[in-house]
Amino acid sequence: MRKYVIMGVQGSGKGTQAKMLRGDLDLVHISVGDIFRWHVRQHTKMGAQVKRIMAAGELVSDELVEEVVRRRMGIHDWNYGFIIDGFPRNGRQAEFFMESYDIDAVIHLELPDDEVRRRVLSRRLCPSCGMDYNLIADRPEVEGRCDICGNELITRADDTPEALESRLTDYHEKTRPVLELFRRKEVVHDVDGRPPVEDVQQAIRKTLGLPAYRG
Repeated sequence: MRKYVIMGVQGSGKGTQAKMLRGDLDLVHISVGDIFRWHVRQHTKMGAQVKRIMAAGELVSDELVEEVVRRRMGIHDWNYGFIIDGFPRNGRQAEFFMESYDIDAVIHLELPDDEVRRRVLSRRLCPSCGMDYNLIADRPEVEGRCDICGNELITRADDTPEALESRLTDYHEKTRPVLELFRRKEVVHDVDGRPPVEDVQQAIRKTLGLPAYRG
């Protein structure tokens, strides 16, 4: 069983790389961000709360994040292991997670702030089916329209320049120290997140001693 955490500032490609790892390794991909966005789309009580927080460029409270993670991990559908992204984001969450699970590796995707801004501000989302697009590398066939359902694409509420700057500051102040906690256990693997997606995936697999990615 493989248990991985993937970390990196927003826009570093955590979700994309996690899904590529999941494919042929039979891992369960657990994305805290995706769980929250599902609640927003479904207009749940939690979704309304999260929407207000995201629009302000702030992070969801530790208590709410830990509750969501605990519920998701409690499903126990990860027979061959899991890769979790979007968690932990600070020291308290890291301590909570390390007390509950033995982590095999933490994949840290490194990305300069300027590249983060370029990537994040180019993202678009389909509010109907949830498909993600990036105007740099993954443009829709019809400009402004989802390839799957045809709905008009929107910018995420938390992808404004102001919200992004707030998250960058929060990341450097709170999340980077989490890496130091994991480094004490010698499980952190730093990977350059700037190259093309498949090159980053190959680098991740090489540093973890996994079979090469074959697409």
